[in-house]
Amino acid sequence: MPQRTMGEIVRDQNPLILGPDATVSAVCAAMHARRVGAVLIADADRQLLGIFTGRDAVRLLAEGLDAKATPVSVVMTRDPTTLGRKATAMDALLLLNDCGFRHVPIVDRGQVVGIVSR
Repeated sequence: MPQRTMGEIVRDQNPLILGPDATVSAVCAAMHARRVGAVLIADADRQLLGIFTGRDAVRLLAEGLDAKATPVSVVMTRDPTTLGRKATAMDALLLLNDCGFRHVPIVDRGQVVGIVSR
């Protein structure tokens, strides 16, 4: 049985994508509304800039930063590890497991096409 590719898996996905100037408070509200554990941070052309996860939110709180005043670009994980459309489901599982990630952005020429999560 052939492995499904990331392109096939995320084909109809509508990932949560916000800009780098959004406040952490707004990003967390969007995550809560969509019931997701990660937000992809991208520019207007959907070029991936970073990822913000629940772990980043905990770090922000631990550092005593103000979520209503802090732009997500200050606390997001910049230049996250990604997979391309042609990567397989097994590639994603191995990356999630070996690196301890919970979420991996899927990109095509740097542009966000989706996200896979553990």
